[in-house]
Amino acid sequence: MAFAWRNVFTYNRYAAIAARAVRRALKEDKRLAAERRATATVRVSKWKDGVQGEQKRLGTAIEEHH
Repeated sequence: MAFAWRNVFTYNRYAAIAARAVRRALKEDKRLAAERRATATVRVSKWKDGVQGEQKRLGTAIEEHH
């Protein structure tokens, strides 16, 4: 029964839920620092003939789902 969550959601979703639960259990100062570290941005760039083009920021990768 250790992997019962696999029938409900993916490992990435499971990890996100577990991380959010840990962050919420922390004391205020530690929680705020952990929440800041949880934010990620995604950048993409096109490559042509072995040369990287301009990087574009797509936004935050982590969304809060309640």
